[in-house]
This record gives sequence, C-alpha cells and structure tokens, in this order.
Amino acid sequence: MVDKKELVNIVEEYLKDSSNYLVDIILGTGNSITVEIDNDNGVDIDDCVALSRDIESKLDRESEDFELTVTSAGLTSPFKTIRQYKKYENKEIEVVDKKGVKLAGVLKSSDDNGFTITVIKKVKPEGAKRKMEIEEDIHYKFDEVKYTKYLLRF
Repeated sequence: MVDKKELVNIVEEYLKDSSNYLVDIILGTGNSITVEIDNDNGVDIDDCVALSRDIESKLDRESEDFELTVTSAGLTSPFKTIRQYKKYENKEIEVVDKKGVKLAGVLKSSDDNGFTITVIKKVKPEGAKRKMEIEEDIHYKFDEVKYTKYLLRF
C-alpha cells in the first residue's frame, strides 16, 4: 500500500513554491490515489498534469501498482482546509452544523479557531405590523460543523 505521509511530503514539496495548495489525499481500495489541490484563483488543468507526473516519477510502479488522479477541489465540495475558508470570505456559503441545522450566509471572516457568517433573519419588532430583515453574525468553531461549502446560485 502506498504511504499517505510519503505522498503528502511529495505533494507539499512540489507545491511549496506554487500558488496551489494541498487540500486532501484520499487512498481508496485497490491502491487508488486521489490528490485534491486548490488555488485562490482556480486550478489549471496543466497544474494537475504536472503534479501527477511529478508524483508518478517519485513512486515505484514496479514495487506497487496504483491508480493516480490529481484533481482540483470541486466548486461544490465541502471545505477541508482553513485556506479554503479564506478563499471564500465575502462570498455566500452553506453551513450544516453537527445538529443538522443548515444556514446560508456570507462568510465574514475565518481564522485558526473557526469562522463567522452573516445571515439575514426576519424578525417582527414589538408593535410592528411587518417583519424586518436584520443581519446577524454567527460564529462557528470548526469542530461544531458537519460541512461548509460554497453556495452556488443560478
């Protein structure tokens, strides 16, 4: 079986001077390897091809056969790194917390401890006839969230 730590070292060494960064490495059955990368401005197919060739040149197919896929993190894929949260600041996201509550809002900020989203709620002030929309900031720690992803609207 291909060693995940070795793969992480190979990928991070290759990407160290690049604007691309490692999101995840998934080892599947039958020695299938999926490497997900991202970039603040989007990943180019040529970047995936070059990384794939670099990985293949450093792994020995003679000792162990494997299937390698290098891909960009999908637009609707859940965030896996803090850098992805930074990438989507000031954009609309969807959050599902560990209790199953789903919220949509604008990602206001993120740091090593968590992130804050701004949601719009309708409330009826006392004595008012109609509900008003108000903005509310909600802070989440990363371990309170099941997943967060970019909210794609058409």
